[in-house]
Amino acid sequence: MLTEAKELQKRAVRNLVDAIKTKDEITFRAPTGSGKTYMMADFMNRILEESNDVVFLVSSLSKGELARQNYDKFCEYSEKGDFPHIKPYLISSEIAGEERLFVPTDYNVYLLPRDLYKAGGRLMQGAMGSFLENLTLDKLIGGCGKKIYLIKDECHVATNNLDTLSKMFFTKIMNFSATPNLKRGQNPDVEITDDEAVAAKLIKQIEIGNDDDTVADAIVKFENIKEDYRNLLGVNPCLIIQISNKDKAEYEWNNVILPELNKASHQDLKWMLIVDDDKKCDTNDVLKAKKIPVSRWKDYAKENTATIDIIIFKMVISEGWDIPRACMLYQIRDTKSKQLDEQVMGRVRRNPRLLDFETLSETAQKLAMTAWIWGIMPEDKGKKVFRVKLWDEPGDITENLQLHTTRLRPLDKKDDFNVTDYIAAQPAISSYENIFYLYKKLKKSDNSIVKMCYDYADNTDKWFAFTDNIDGIINENNKYVCDYMKSMEIASNENGTPKTVSFPVESQYTDNGNYINIGDWVWRRKDGQTKFAFDSDAERIWASIIKDLAADDTNEIEPRRVAKRVLVGKNNPDAGVNAEVDLFGETKPAKIDPANKYLWGKNYLVNSDIKFEYCLNGVHSSYPDFILKDCFDRVHLFEVKSVNISNAAPADFNGMEYKLKLEELKKCYKQSSLLTGYIFYLPVLKNDIWYITRLMDGEETTLTEEQFKNFVKTKQTVS
Repeated sequence: MLTEAKELQKRAVRNLVDAIKTKDEITFRAPTGSGKTYMMADFMNRILEESNDVVFLVSSLSKGELARQNYDKFCEYSEKGDFPHIKPYLISSEIAGEERLFVPTDYNVYLLPRDLYKAGGRLMQGAMGSFLENLTLDKLIGGCGKKIYLIKDECHVATNNLDTLSKMFFTKIMNFSATPNLKRGQNPDVEITDDEAVAAKLIKQIEIGNDDDTVADAIVKFENIKEDYRNLLGVNPCLIIQISNKDKAEYEWNNVILPELNKASHQDLKWMLIVDDDKKCDTNDVLKAKKIPVSRWKDYAKENTATIDIIIFKMVISEGWDIPRACMLYQIRDTKSKQLDEQVMGRVRRNPRLLDFETLSETAQKLAMTAWIWGIMPEDKGKKVFRVKLWDEPGDITENLQLHTTRLRPLDKKDDFNVTDYIAAQPAISSYENIFYLYKKLKKSDNSIVKMCYDYADNTDKWFAFTDNIDGIINENNKYVCDYMKSMEIASNENGTPKTVSFPVESQYTDNGNYINIGDWVWRRKDGQTKFAFDSDAERIWASIIKDLAADDTNEIEPRRVAKRVLVGKNNPDAGVNAEVDLFGETKPAKIDPANKYLWGKNYLVNSDIKFEYCLNGVHSSYPDFILKDCFDRVHLFEVKSVNISNAAPADFNGMEYKLKLEELKKCYKQSSLLTGYIFYLPVLKNDIWYITRLMDGEETTLTEEQFKNFVKTKQTVS
């Protein structure tokens, strides 16, 4: 699993722990597929590690077997040693019945299925009340003296039954959902945004299909990528189609979908119709699916090796069903609910090769990170997501901006380090640690350490030798990796040649406000509008500065613009050496509808490869906010920061942590500037004043806003 993904999850959990210490109720929002169950377990484990008087009650508010799924995952995490402090127990009435249900009190994580706290249920009337009372009563009077933290999983689903018990029994309440209900006050205190999850490769980016594409078009698209999915990813892909409810569903199935599937050209496709009535479920998979109960179809269909190509459903898989191999969604049904749409989209956005993503080729990685969707426009926190595209016939912009990026070599790439020699030089170990403890330490290490272990350990003795010395190896790795003069190098392709990257041809951004109208940079909105939104007020202000600078005349004898201009437009097939001459003796232009655009733009996270690795408690990637190529062919990269903290500041804002990151970015950019020749900036907005750090040719300089503007306008390499 990529370091960026691990760190994103860890940061979210740290923020949750900090937030719950200051508030009695918090909400956590993370997109489906980003590891919400894993982060929930990590969060509970950290709380339980600090306090043995806390008990968690995890209520599963959605339909389906979510409680059972969570329980199985928690048991797996606990048994493997990932989160050893959690002791899960699934509250169930399947054996004894609600009236005779007994819940033991020697566990610390209890999972409560939705059906057990329905209105009028005996559990809520008797057994649950007695259980909660016993947990919370003071030890002096025979109780357990515990504090109960309630976790509402899929909190967007309304319920009043547990809410009535809140004041009596629950000390803290945590809401978890990919789509929290803002109308019910579930405003996220901690959040992983879609863009962050995509950048960390936790979830796929979305490619929206054309509005006029039919089911037939979607099936053809699926067939076109099916073999690539199998050959490059080792995964059988899946297209899911959502139909309407009741009578309309029958019409859509019998008149739109089934006739298409029955065509001779699609006879190799295996399909499955899953609805809420088992008798109406159907499949053409006679060799496998037909031979097992309908109740097991979803489990059968979700495996990466499952042979079901197309799944047709109503609402039965909108929540609580993980199918990472699903890569396409065609929605016929109009849910009129953004929450439901987001839940359904989550079925096709999981990364099918998350755990070993870095081992894939670039082509395979791009395929694994794309989800094709028809009928739904994704939203982030109820905010619109806009798709953007470069102003070019492929090449107009990307060929004029070819960048090198930097990465950090791991310890096993150090010329004078040999893991065999290192281990041999260590003092003999008298006794081995517990194997589960060692495995846990190894698993929590960076991917480079894990890889080093399995490259070295070709037998059990070597595995123990490595893991027993893992602390020392990690220290050696950190010393080397964090010494940028030794470990940093230009990123290269698989064949060892320096890799060049540019702006992605397509990307997207979330409408977070902070608007500017820009028509003269590298991006165009696919809807034709020129209003762009930015992540923060500081970004908006800095974008305005660059916009004004890009069009600003210099004081040279021959006036020039700051930003390099690029001619964009559709290539004219009639232009060139043999082009026709018009009545005025002029040849046909090279471009149809030509226009000059300034070569600068926002480095949108989705699809971006413009990143630079740095070290801060592990290896991370910095994606500069803006890139500009000036008319002198110098490349400027900007990472915008602000210390203007509002009341809505994220829970992870910590003065010291913030400063440490800034200092580490300075070191990273300083060495990157030496290797690449680019000019890096850290503009920090404090109140209304910019404090600008420039890293150029390995040197650090502090500039005022005016000094920065003067520098960018001139050929001089000093301010």
